[in-house]
Amino acid sequence: MSGDRRRIEFHAQLAEIPPAAWDTLRPDDNPFLSHAFLAGLERHGCIRADLGWQPHHLALYENERLAGAAPIYLKANSHGEFVFDWAWADAFERHGFDYYPKLLCAVPYSPVCGPRLLGGDPAHLLDALRAECVRHGLSSVHMNFTAPGQPVPDDPEHWLERNDWQFHWHNDGYRDFDDFLAALLPKKRKNLRQERARVAAQGVELDALHGDELDDDDWRFVYACYAATFEEKGNYPALTEAFLRHLGTAMPRQVVVFLARQHGKRVAMAFCLRSATTLYGRYWGCLHEIPGLHFETCYYQGIAYCLREGLQRFEPGAQGQHKIARGFLPQRTRSFHFVAQADFRAAIRRSLVAEHVQVSRWGESLWAQSPFATPPAAVAVIE
Repeated sequence: MSGDRRRIEFHAQLAEIPPAAWDTLRPDDNPFLSHAFLAGLERHGCIRADLGWQPHHLALYENERLAGAAPIYLKANSHGEFVFDWAWADAFERHGFDYYPKLLCAVPYSPVCGPRLLGGDPAHLLDALRAECVRHGLSSVHMNFTAPGQPVPDDPEHWLERNDWQFHWHNDGYRDFDDFLAALLPKKRKNLRQERARVAAQGVELDALHGDELDDDDWRFVYACYAATFEEKGNYPALTEAFLRHLGTAMPRQVVVFLARQHGKRVAMAFCLRSATTLYGRYWGCLHEIPGLHFETCYYQGIAYCLREGLQRFEPGAQGQHKIARGFLPQRTRSFHFVAQADFRAAIRRSLVAEHVQVSRWGESLWAQSPFATPPAAVAVIE
């Protein structure tokens, strides 16, 4: 634009950008793109070089005003991304090239779709990312889990698209949980009712608490459950208790915890975040196994909360084909990848052609498992 003084800057921590300037660029109240969430990860020890994360946030300034931005990280591995490119890294290394570090545009540890290019002129931001990749001699740039309707690269020559599936619940104007159940096929409806009844029969009761409704003991329990789930699977619990507590303070009404008690004693929790329209399921943990408790805590309580609060969608996290039978239908996810080396880019493009066919066929098989007599009107058909 004539007369504008534009400059690109990369910031080594989000705290260098004022919260109000960053949050003004967000198109909605998606909690994962908030300054509080992203800066909190850095401030409370979740984003560290020894975990493979180095903040490198992109900012576009016009006349010294923040006009565009993107959450960017230099990654020394592919942990915490949920778009799996280990095979690409292996191919680079087998040919004597370094795949890491790479540039990642995403929300750390969060396979949640949302905006990635914030503010105006996404083409300028994309050009800046590619230029930064080339300037530092990096292998690639990755933009993971872009939301429908948000700016994405429109340059198939350089940016390769990759798809996968998640499972989301949609509110089709249901009056209550029974109205939702009435939309299911009879056998599926019966199964859900039986699962819920089994949990209740074991003396389990659940509460939905927001961040400002949790006491110190609740927070300690929430973190202990979160950490135990990761350690049980041999994974490192990257989030700290201080970070979870920070979310409860910084965005108290966007934190939603489903707390399960058996005969008055805490036994399980599901940690979620919410926007004005969507509930996002993130973490779960329990002290001991109770049949059906995972489904009740992580899925049915979330659906009931959405119905009470008038939310339109529930995204309970990545993977989990078992979610379909409980009312969560397949939704295609999109990620975009710029590979600087032309020969590698061509080879990856060829592999993605075959992968796209496989993903589409898998989507057809997933849709065939729908528990609904008629899919909710808000759900898009597969491509």
